[in-house]
Parts: sequence; C-alpha cells; structure tokens
Amino acid sequence: MLKLEVSLIGMLAALVLCQPGRAADSSTNKAEKIDGFTDSPMEPAGRWHVHDSTRPQPQIVHPGTTFSQGAPAPSDAEVLFDGKNLAQWQTAKGENATWKVRDDYMETAPRGGGIRTRGKWADFQLHVEWATPNPPVGASQGRGNSGILINNMYEVQVLDSYNSKTYADGQSGAIYGQSPPLVNPSKPPGEWQTYDILFESPRWNDQGELIKKAIITVLHNGVVVQNHYELVGCTDGINSVVPWVTPSKYPSPHSPEVFIELQDHKNPVRFRNIWIRSLHLGENL
Repeated sequence: MLKLEVSLIGMLAALVLCQPGRAADSSTNKAEKIDGFTDSPMEPAGRWHVHDSTRPQPQIVHPGTTFSQGAPAPSDAEVLFDGKNLAQWQTAKGENATWKVRDDYMETAPRGGGIRTRGKWADFQLHVEWATPNPPVGASQGRGNSGILINNMYEVQVLDSYNSKTYADGQSGAIYGQSPPLVNPSKPPGEWQTYDILFESPRWNDQGELIKKAIITVLHNGVVVQNHYELVGCTDGINSVVPWVTPSKYPSPHSPEVFIELQDHKNPVRFRNIWIRSLHLGENL
C-alpha cells in the first residue's frame, strides 16, 4: 500500500505541473531579452558595460498632466522656436534648416540631418517640448529616436520609452551611454512631453587641463531624471572623439559657449516651444 500511495502522489504532482496554467512558471525563469551588450567595454566607473543590456530598468513613474507644457519664455530668455519659422536654426554646414513647420511644431525631415542653433550659450536653462509618433513604429532604439545634443558632444536622449525597453543608458532622459534616467516618467506615443535642462559647460585651464566637468540636471515631464550629474566625457557615437559603444572621455578643450542641436535619427519626432536662458553663474562657479 505504501508504494501505491507514493506512486499516486507522484502522478498527481506530475498532473498538476502539466496543467495549462502552470506552463508560465518555467517561462518566468527565462531572462527578458533587451537590446544592448554584455561584452562591450566597461564604463569609466567600472560597474557596467557601455549600453549594458543587464543594467536595471528605471522604475516607471506616472508624471503630472502638464507641468511646464506651454510655459512662456521668461523675460531674459531667447526664444529658439515659437512655432512659426526656423530662423534660429541651421544645418551643420551653416545652411538654412529645412525641417517641416506645421501648426505650432517642427518635425524632422526624412534624411534632412540634424539642425543646430545659430547662437551659443554657456551655463544655461533650456526648455524643449517633444512628441514621438503615434501609432509607434519600431522598437528599442528604433522607436521615436532623437536627442538634444549639446555642442555635438553631450546628449540627452529622446526616445519613446513608454512600455518599450532598451538598454538603460539609452532610454529617454538618459545621458546617452553614461547615466540612465533615475526613473521613467514617459508619456504615451503622440503626447507632448517636456524637458527642462540645466547645463553647466566644462572648463579647462590655460594648460589644457580639465578643471570642471560638465554638469547637467534634467526634468522629464516635471520629474527629476538627472540630478546634478557630472558627465564623464562625450557621448559615444555622435562625433569622432568617442566612437559608438566605447567609453566616454572628454574632447580637446572647447569654449564654454556651446550650441544646441536637435538630432535626426531617421525617426519622425516633433518639437515645439523651445527657449533658452543664461544661468548667470558668473563668478559663482
């Protein structure tokens, strides 16, 4: 009888494990596939690979409804785009920008290249509103990809990160290739989102020695995603100083006055209500 009872228990256990509802148990043990690398060089801090696919995903936070959407420019700000024309923008070759202007926004032009400001600023506050396509197209880095490039050296990533995963240091609000956003407050595709960026330019002394790293704070939809972060160098993949998927480093000394560029990453992304103002840091640095 004992042998029979043991056999019956074993059969019942096998039947339970084979029930349809149990099939998912084994699949939960499999790691979720996320684009990225586990064999790329280590970042300067030495904890993660550049664009590490295993780096933890930022916690999702639901932002407030509007925050700074439609915020008028302060009296000491310079309006870079008010929905009417691209007079403040040019191509990398210094030619007139050719992105589409519709209603109150501009949109990347197919194969049109990035556009950058005609003016330059050191230590600034920048307000930008942007929206990715709806319905969304593509996945990971191919979904609503653009960026706010500072001097074509330092990038705040623009990406559709709503219910869409990619390597953490490439998500929306990341300092691309360096610092993932503290949290993910992304809105759904097609909805207007805001970046409020505080940037302090790096400084070198007369001997060409770096004496102050670039510092950035980013609010995404009113939520802090970068908090006084010290950049370890240039963003990888946007110029020849740091090739893609290589560790960041600083370039040769450059002026504190820098331009702002909106990246064309072959995805249609819209921008509106862009303004910038000096932080008036002066001798307080």
